Amino acid sequence: RCELTRVLVENYNFDKTFLSNWICLVEHESYLDTSKITRKENDSKNYGLFQINSKDYCAEGRKGGQCNMKCEDFSNDDIGDDIACARMIQEREGFKYWRGWDRFCRNPQNLPNLRVACNLRSLSPLRTPRSFFYISG
Repeated sequence: RCELTRVLVENYNFDKTFLSNWICLVEHESYLDTSKITRKENDSKNYGLFQINSKDYCAEGRKGGQCNMKCEDFSNDDIGDDIACARMIQEREGFKYWRGWDRFCRNPQNLPNLRVACNLRSLSPLRTPRSFFYISG
């Protein structure tokens, strides 16, 4: 949890205001597993840390969807492409796009206290953000 928090702030310039929502979301969607693939009832699949759906946001075996990404690229340890797509989804549809967030994180009382647990106040974006970052699981 804290490693991902640090990576999101320092390498991807995530807004600390909504960081607890993002961490709660990935904890309930993928259990922080970057390689997770889930088959859905409608024959689509959810991929990676943010469980991005193949029906709308990516295509299997080729680039496509609204993020113009290959779904399989979301199920590796390079989370940069996952983050770019997840941010676009959140801007368009809000956190409610993700069932895990809607079910477990909508109530602010359920959000993790990253200020205390991960010393969030001490984190700030790096001056030269990386184009990608590998997270070890």
